[in-house]
Amino acid sequence: MDLNDANLQTLTEFLRKTLDPDPAVRRPAEKFLESVEGNQNYPLLLLTLLEKSQDNVIRVCSAVTFKNYIKRNWRIIEDEPNKISEADRTAIKANIVNLMLSSPEQIQKQLSDAISIIGREDFPQKWPDLLTEMVTRFQSGDFHIINGVLRTAHSLFKRYRHEFKSNELWTEIKLVLSTFALPLTELFKATIELCQTHATDVNALKVLFSSLTLISKLFYSLNFQDLPEFFEDNMETWMTNFHGLLMLDNKLLQTNDEEEAGLLELLKSQICDNAALYAQKYDEEFQPYLPRFVTAIWNLLVSTGQEVKYDLLVSNAIQFLASVCERPHYKHLFEDQNTLTSICEKVIVPNMEFRSADEEAFEDNSEEYIRRDLEGSDIDTRRRAACDLVRGLCKFFEGPVTAIFSGYVSSMLAEYAKNPGSSWKHKDAAIYLVTSLASKAQTQKHGITQANELVNLTEFFVNHILPDLKSPNVNEVPVLKADAIKYVMIFRSQLPKEQLLQAVPLLIAHMQAESTVQHTYAAHALERLFTMRGPNNSTMISSAEMAPFTEQLLINLFKALTFPGSTENEYIMKAIMRSFSLLQEAIVPYIPTLIGQLTQKLLLVSKNPSKPHFNHYLFESLCLSVRITCKANPATVSSFEEALFPVFTEILQIDVQEFLPYVFQVMSLLLEIHSNSIPTSYMALFPHLLQPVLWERTGNIPPLVRLLQAYLEKGSPTIATSAVDKIPGLLGVFQKLIASKANDHQGFYLLNSIIEHMPPESIMQYKKPIFVLLFQRLQSSKTTKFIKSFLVFICLYCVKYGAIALQEILDGIQPKMFGMVLEKILIPEVQKVSGPVEKKICAVGITKILTECPSMMDTEYTKLWIPLLQALIGLFELPEDDSIPDDEHFIDIEDTPGYQTAFSQLAFAGKKEHDPISNIVGNPKILLAQSLHKLSTACPGRVPSMLSTSLNAEALKFLQGYLHAATVQLV
Repeated sequence: MDLNDANLQTLTEFLRKTLDPDPAVRRPAEKFLESVEGNQNYPLLLLTLLEKSQDNVIRVCSAVTFKNYIKRNWRIIEDEPNKISEADRTAIKANIVNLMLSSPEQIQKQLSDAISIIGREDFPQKWPDLLTEMVTRFQSGDFHIINGVLRTAHSLFKRYRHEFKSNELWTEIKLVLSTFALPLTELFKATIELCQTHATDVNALKVLFSSLTLISKLFYSLNFQDLPEFFEDNMETWMTNFHGLLMLDNKLLQTNDEEEAGLLELLKSQICDNAALYAQKYDEEFQPYLPRFVTAIWNLLVSTGQEVKYDLLVSNAIQFLASVCERPHYKHLFEDQNTLTSICEKVIVPNMEFRSADEEAFEDNSEEYIRRDLEGSDIDTRRRAACDLVRGLCKFFEGPVTAIFSGYVSSMLAEYAKNPGSSWKHKDAAIYLVTSLASKAQTQKHGITQANELVNLTEFFVNHILPDLKSPNVNEVPVLKADAIKYVMIFRSQLPKEQLLQAVPLLIAHMQAESTVQHTYAAHALERLFTMRGPNNSTMISSAEMAPFTEQLLINLFKALTFPGSTENEYIMKAIMRSFSLLQEAIVPYIPTLIGQLTQKLLLVSKNPSKPHFNHYLFESLCLSVRITCKANPATVSSFEEALFPVFTEILQIDVQEFLPYVFQVMSLLLEIHSNSIPTSYMALFPHLLQPVLWERTGNIPPLVRLLQAYLEKGSPTIATSAVDKIPGLLGVFQKLIASKANDHQGFYLLNSIIEHMPPESIMQYKKPIFVLLFQRLQSSKTTKFIKSFLVFICLYCVKYGAIALQEILDGIQPKMFGMVLEKILIPEVQKVSGPVEKKICAVGITKILTECPSMMDTEYTKLWIPLLQALIGLFELPEDDSIPDDEHFIDIEDTPGYQTAFSQLAFAGKKEHDPISNIVGNPKILLAQSLHKLSTACPGRVPSMLSTSLNAEALKFLQGYLHAATVQLV
């Protein structure tokens, strides 16, 4: 694509169409852009548009498209096509910083993100001048440019907060500090001076304070891994100024907005974070500064209002106190009873109140409320911070803190009892206080695993929680109902089983509540209860115990999916999946109705998949329906196919990329249930599964290979007769997979199924080319994973076609090739083979080579007989050799960047491990003994004399054990 006006015009038109709400216009435009993104100059055309287009919408759209293109394609992955030419990469890096700094803020943010994505791959090795280019801009004095640099540096360095320690990381941080730390400190000091100079100019202050916030974020990232020497030497400068900024209160920067945090709040909350980092990690060095920070932050907390805009600041300030109070160093600051009472009264209790803003979120923004409350993304809420502070204080002062709060809980519940209708917020706060007091340790799987012994959870449940759950009107005071449900869910491991069983029908009833939060919590609580394990690892609640409630449970779950706001509720869908899994055959009578509802839902969401978890659980539920019903009656598989195939066909036709891996897995599951023939509906689809475009997407590979294996297992005679022209296509897929280091094992899965199931005559002409391909790959790129798979394949070939056939085909490619494969690959590497079935295949294959291949006994191959036997005994008796050479770092299959639909394995579509020789061989050690006995009978005296002269004594001892177990001896 040349950089010319015609191409710019075309690109503009297609970008405009991608914004069209009509999928019929939008989808083809997206497909077009996807088809041209491998062309040279494509990214440069996007950059030209975002710089020069007259239309602001197109500029922003180009910036977003460019960032997403970089996100998908910048990382170079072995075996994957590299869509960005070297010339384009160089041109992008040469221009992007300038372009970012001269663009308006909306575009600057997109380009800043793109720089950090490129930086993650190329900085510092392939982009050494990035930092110097950025640092020189600090001299410009233009804060639009300076903030652009700071924003980019922030997105580049923030990964230091969660990367694992490594020498590579240290080297990079060291390089960054040497270039960046001093200019950043100078900029910090200069900006603070400018704040004083412009103390009365509100516009200047806004720009300067956003710079100070970014500088404070950078400080956090650069100090996260370890305390750098530079910052230790300059701690006085940073901490004194941070402390000064915490104390600062400039009236000009106060906002009237009650919701949105202002610049002053954002800066102070970041400073609280920085102080907490130093208090936790570098307490010795930070000790001289700590008392003044504790005082400043305490004063801040006591004087800050309840408005939403202060939430981040208050929660970070409380988190600072929480991190300080649980360090033994600082225990003395909190020991005084008056201090504890004051913290409880002035900080904790006020910040646990359910405010009108929380009530609004509960009613009108339930998704966000649930995300914060259930999934712990409430890290920046006042309640969560207050709860963490309670836990921190309980570490050293559990008795006094529990006593102080027990008084509060009693008075709050008394207030509620006086007037339940209007004082429900008192009870809500009391429940929250009890929860934070009682919770010591928590896991996703078990809820609270360690509780405060001073709190009687069961008594509180009976007196205060159960009455709300039992209330006949499920829609009355939904917040307290949701609290009660959450209490059961959180303390499920602490409450006795009979109380949990008492709660089950009540939770089922609460799924009819109109409140989204309430019915979602009810579904989630049931799902968690159903996963609990009792003794002997069975589920704690059995299918039999659920029998009286089964019908109501299923009705209410599916009904809840029809409520406004819950049509794609992932918690309800997960509860459906878990209920199916728990109830097993108890759901069979309901399946005919339920499968219709599930397929209807699938058809609906396939139009615009937007909730990945919901979709995943939906497919899991479909798999469970199939599995459970067909286990009871395999013939019902055809009714599932009737229900699902029309939807699947539509998904395949409109190419819903996110759903294809799921569809292939469900189809495999269905096909594997068929006895030994393949329905025509599947055969009609077979040619489409071999289309190269499907194999381009990494996420499709594992489920497609499994589906083709199912085709081969159930329908190889049909393929050999009615689809013989498709065999080259099948081998073409194998050839593509085998060339890739990431997917070669999938190629072998396919090849092994071809060898195992296809009629020998149908693949006769392809056998030699297959071996040639494998040897070419061995020569060009020999990896441990490839060798392990290769060994299993040649041994399977030997089991299937015999040792003589293996020797003939190898020696037919090149004289003495058979001996080379044994000597250079099989004997030295077989110890690396892993997996019981794989080891068994190798053992049987090697046994056949030893005992059924005449040339092993009377040609130059004879010298390999003993080493091969020794290797086989080693495979039986020695530990597996799992060492991998240093230069082999495999790309994990799931490790694909960007927007590629990664492969999501469906747990309930799981494939049983297949043993191709289970019906031939039970114990391979016995087989070896019997085969050696047979061989020694055919040539008496040869075998014992070879063994006694050459076999290692320990191996001989093992071999005698096998012979003894098989009750045979050698002659």
